[in-house]
Formats: sequence, structure tokens, C-alpha cells
Amino acid sequence: MIIRQIHINGFKSIHAEKIELGRVNCFIGANGVGKSNVLEAIGVLGAAANGMVDDEALLRRGVRAGLPRLFKSSFAAERTPAHIGVKAEGPDGSAYRVSLLNPLDSPEPAWSYKTEVLTDGIEEIVSDGVRNKKNLNPKAGLAALRLVEVAPDNVAARLMLCLQNYAIYCPNTPALRGMVPDPQSRAPVGLSGGQLAEAFAALRLRYADPDAASTPLDEVLELIDWVDDIDTTTHGANLLSPKVARTKLMLKFTDRYMNKSRNELTAYDASEGALYVIFCAVLCLLPNAPRLLAIDNLDQALNPRLLSRLVSRLAGWLRMNGEDRQLLFTAHNPAVLDGLDLSDPEVCLFAVERDSQGMTRVRRLIMSPKLLELNAQYPLSRLWLMGHLGAVPNV
Repeated sequence: MIIRQIHINGFKSIHAEKIELGRVNCFIGANGVGKSNVLEAIGVLGAAANGMVDDEALLRRGVRAGLPRLFKSSFAAERTPAHIGVKAEGPDGSAYRVSLLNPLDSPEPAWSYKTEVLTDGIEEIVSDGVRNKKNLNPKAGLAALRLVEVAPDNVAARLMLCLQNYAIYCPNTPALRGMVPDPQSRAPVGLSGGQLAEAFAALRLRYADPDAASTPLDEVLELIDWVDDIDTTTHGANLLSPKVARTKLMLKFTDRYMNKSRNELTAYDASEGALYVIFCAVLCLLPNAPRLLAIDNLDQALNPRLLSRLVSRLAGWLRMNGEDRQLLFTAHNPAVLDGLDLSDPEVCLFAVERDSQGMTRVRRLIMSPKLLELNAQYPLSRLWLMGHLGAVPNV
């Protein structure tokens, strides 16, 4: 299941936008233009698809919790909307749409459903103004309940499952190193990067094939040039100071350049770039990762050239894990653009900007004849810095 369109109305800085998605979707733009708001709007829809929109449901999906006045659009030229509307469209006409209410002056823990529609393209499974129905809890979604009556292979059921499991990942180095617990634990890794050692152990087990000429695991190792091998261990006491917090299972790196008697180190001492590469790899390659997922600031801690190489692998890794895998990510480093194969229609690059009224606008960048001519002379990263793609700060 690939979600093809997202419609967002009245959410944070997004007044009204329709975004057509591919398999790999990169959002670039200046700080504060609303890139993360796009990801979070889908998180709100995912919570609604699961039957409840409240702070707990949002935090579990990586959405920043907040008061209704922080979620609803508020522009000087527009009235504050009564509700937030989000819609996802899949293939074959399947779609899920909700409008959500919560009073600004007296907010309640859970948002109310004003309307909710779920269709498989042939039949409307749910089409209700939930708030006005008697004997119904307006804070509980009907579509999540109706799914028990829908065949699992129905496109609407697959769309809902995709949305329900959606999450926004934003890794940080202490969690990746295993020094601090992940506040939002999930499979295969937590939203901050916790359980990375366990996830890599699963990746190694899945793709360990001594007869294969090359495996995805080899591709991961190729991106970390100083590494001879990566494994996991429960016996890392001799590799760490006793003062350092540790998890039971730890990543163990073998440095190809160091003396063999002292060439092993854990995630605590390894370069953080290696950890971010492994983090992206397990999310793309492991089957228990969400089919639809987002990574906010994918480019952090990565050298520009390594970043380009990593991004060039993402589409292939996702396909290895199934045709129904989809990734959205934000980035600020121009080098990310040089890893995108924009000749692939499933790889989409979006420029995110604010218009003169402060509203977030999302524009897919298509390689026009003029851009192709410029791209023959300069890489996309340079064209972005030169201002040919837009999505640059007005400073």
C-alpha cells in the first residue's frame, strides 16, 4: 500500500495543501517553514485511524503534543478554523478522511470527530458526522471499529493499517548509543533510536547469506569505511568504562585500521555517523518497521558525501523490503539532493516555503528543461544553494 495523496487543512502553518507522494519523499526548506508540520499532520491522521486523538496517541507517533491553539492554523488574514481536516488517498480509490474538533478556550484531553469517511473506492465503509450521532462517543473513531468487518486484504483495511502504524522518527545520539532510554519504544527501533543493537541483530540475521555475492548488509558496511565488521554482544564490560550506562545487548564495531588486540569498540565510542546509517538501514530493511514512516532531519550527524551515498540507497532498500514501503524525510543539508534519483517517478523532492501570508506551501520540484540544462553543469546541491530550486531562507 502506497499512499498517493495527502490533503491537509487548517493544521499549524498549513492552511490548505494537497501533496502527491512517491515511495521516497524528501522535503527541503528553510527552518520554520512547516516541513515537520507535514509529517505531523499525517501523525494526527494516524491517531484518528486508530480510534483516538489525544496527547498519548500523538506522542506514540512522534507528534509533538500541545494545546489546540498550537495545532490549529492561525493567520491574520484568515479566521481560525473550526476543525482540522486531514485526508489520505491510496490506490484504487481508497481514502480515509477526518475533521477534528477541540475548543480553544476549554480544550479537552481527546479531540472530537466532526466527520469521518473511509472508502475502498467502491463502498463507503464509514460516512458519518460522528459528533451529531446519538449514543456514540464523539471522541472515538468509527472506522477503527468497523475494520473488524472488513477483509484484511481490502484496500481500505490496508490503508488504515498503514496509517495506524505510521511514526515520525527523530534519532538522537545518546539514545543511539544506548546511554539513555528511548521515551517512545517501538519495533524495530524507538522513535529516538533506542534498541538499535537489537534491531541490527535482527538485520544481520535476516540478511546473513554466505553464498550471496552481495547483500544489503554489505551495502550498509560499505557506507562506514573504517569498519571491518559490525556485530552485537552481551559481553561488553571489557569495552566500556563501568561508569558508562549500557544496555544488555550492545553494538560492537571492529575497526579495520587499529591493532587487532585493541580494535573493538561499542556504540558509545563509535562515530555517530555510523549509528545514523545503521538506524536508517534497519528502518528501511526490517519487515517489522512501519510500512509508512518519516524521519525528521535525516541528515543530522552525517558527512555530506556519506549523506548522498546513504540517500541513494534508500529507494532500493525499501523495495527489498516490499513494494508497499514508503518513506518521508526532511533535510537541510544540500548534499541530500545529490543522492536523489529524480528520474525515478517514485522519488519525489518537495520545496517547502511560506508565502506572503505565512502559509506553508509545498511544491514538488520537477526537472524542467531549464533545470536539466543547469544540472548538466552543477549538481542539485549547488543549484539549491544558488537559489534555482527555491526553499531557501530569506536572510
